[in-house]
Amino acid sequence: DRRDWLLDNALGRWLTKRQIVLSNLTLLKVLLWLVLLGLFVELEFGLPFFVISLFYWLYEGLRSPAAREPGELSAYSVFNPDCQPLLGTLTAEQLEGEMGYRPLANR
Repeated sequence: DRRDWLLDNALGRWLTKRQIVLSNLTLLKVLLWLVLLGLFVELEFGLPFFVISLFYWLYEGLRSPAAREPGELSAYSVFNPDCQPLLGTLTAEQLEGEMGYRPLANR
């Protein structure tokens, strides 16, 4: 039975009430990044370190998205069965209909 020391104190209980769940590993990663940022600022390479960090976070965020649940549709209709769009998606046909355009065959 391993307990999470961050969630066992007053700060952890406050964070869980706010539905902000941080693990020990996440906290250590943030602290390490802040220490490295301070080091690179002292070496006058703070801005390049920050920009490279942003690219790394972008890469990590896009590299491995969470698997979709069965039946859950993608935001991109081309990845859905029969190219089914999400509810509320504005299609070209709907836009043309709302703007009053008629198809060329019916003119």
